[in-house]
Amino acid sequence: MLFSVLRRVFSQVRYLQIAILIAALAVSVAILLPNISVILQVLQSPSIDVSAKLSFLGSMYGAIFTNFALSSALATTAISSLFGINSALLAYYIRRRKTAVSNTSGHTAGVLGVVSGVFGIGCAACGSVIISSVLLLFGAGGLLALLPFHGAEFGVLGVILLGFSMQQLAKRINDPLVCPS
Repeated sequence: MLFSVLRRVFSQVRYLQIAILIAALAVSVAILLPNISVILQVLQSPSIDVSAKLSFLGSMYGAIFTNFALSSALATTAISSLFGINSALLAYYIRRRKTAVSNTSGHTAGVLGVVSGVFGIGCAACGSVIISSVLLLFGAGGLLALLPFHGAEFGVLGVILLGFSMQQLAKRINDPLVCPS
């Protein structure tokens, strides 16, 4: 069922574009966010020309091979891809069902899957970027060190929840638009 829904949704180019764009944005945030201060310094420097700035930005994407452990790189790539696919499925579902708003559990599953995926993005050096940032606000950043995999659990949880969300959205998309009699 999931693959037939994916085939139906992604046969329309706009949803494929949505998935690719959102996946690229998600992986960009995961790679560039930990280095934002360096990036801003380079981009704001008047002594560096535009082509060197663009080259620097492009080279930052190599950080997924150098700054990320293999498990973190795989989790980040998987979460970003699933995040894009889930977002496209959610957009398809909402567009298809915009007149039938009585059952919103498909919306909820999609939104929860997307949010959980965002929490799982991170690298080996900083752990989960979003979770560690939020926990640091409350002085609980050291709690990640107490976890068995030092925060990598959020990446696995994000992949699982995004997979579950995709399954739920696919089930909702496959439902007929009319009520059963």
